[in-house]
Amino acid sequence: MQEYDARCRALTRRTLFAGAAAGAIALGAEPAAAQRCPSPPHVKGPVVWLDMDQQELDDAYDQSVYAFNQGNIAERRRANSEAVLASLGTPQRVAYGPTEIEKLDIYRTRAANAPVFVFIHGGTWQFGSAKDYAFPAETFVHAGAHFVVLDFASVNDTGGDLAPLAEQVRRGIGWVYKNAASFGGDPERIYIGGHSSGGHLCGVALITDWGNDFGLPATIVKGGLCMSGMYEMMPVRLSWRRTYIKFTDAMADAMSSQRHIDKLAAPIVVTYGSFETPDFQRQSRDFAAAVKAAGKPVELIEAANYAHLEMCESLGNPYGPNGRAALALMKLAAG
Repeated sequence: MQEYDARCRALTRRTLFAGAAAGAIALGAEPAAAQRCPSPPHVKGPVVWLDMDQQELDDAYDQSVYAFNQGNIAERRRANSEAVLASLGTPQRVAYGPTEIEKLDIYRTRAANAPVFVFIHGGTWQFGSAKDYAFPAETFVHAGAHFVVLDFASVNDTGGDLAPLAEQVRRGIGWVYKNAASFGGDPERIYIGGHSSGGHLCGVALITDWGNDFGLPATIVKGGLCMSGMYEMMPVRLSWRRTYIKFTDAMADAMSSQRHIDKLAAPIVVTYGSFETPDFQRQSRDFAAAVKAAGKPVELIEAANYAHLEMCESLGNPYGPNGRAALALMKLAAG
């Protein structure tokens, strides 16, 4: 397996496509296989979730299997963020809570009383920081919106519990509502979005009882953009991610936004790429279908020929699937 992992990491887009063209590497016919690093052959074991055995389920929740170029994309994301920082300048850094990690970055637009988009980054709930997600800021700032990026704890520092991360995200959003006017924002036009594990936390934030839990109006969030997220924790709990997330029945229930659609108070857009893993695609489709069945406003967008990490990048492009969706949700046009 170690030799296989090394070969997989060594693959580049050029060598994979060259090998496929020569017949040396077989790619699956399904769209989700288009960027997939070939798995070692295995005899299918007992079904664990839907039609998947344990390896297939683990692969479906491991982006490195389907996005072998993730290291390149991470470097590009950081480089693009540095370029945006050079263009827009250093963001306003503010504490929203009592611990060191509870801070947020504010990229301000010139418009007065402007809408605010709060972004929740991904990274398997373990990795990532606000400074590496500056890259979408130009899209929002030039369209007339403030762009806010939250920092929050790693699940590795919370004993494997996702609840503290969700509470920090909620506190950050609450801080933005209460303090929007201090940076020229309109508290009545706050929108939130997140990608991957951040998309999960976005879904959880959208089912917050703002009145009882925070003493705020129930409708402080006017819309949500759930990008390539997870909305039902059962398959996640059954996957390899249980090795670092200490699931309990109560946590799995509270962190499954699809189980609490009755609390959803804002229109949402759910997006995913056609090259994402099979279960990430299903998560988005099932969540949107459940919201629609509940009679609540939802739009489902499948981005053709986009993989998981490229979906995050597209938030920084006003004409990409997520950038376009975010501006449409906020009723803004590309600047």
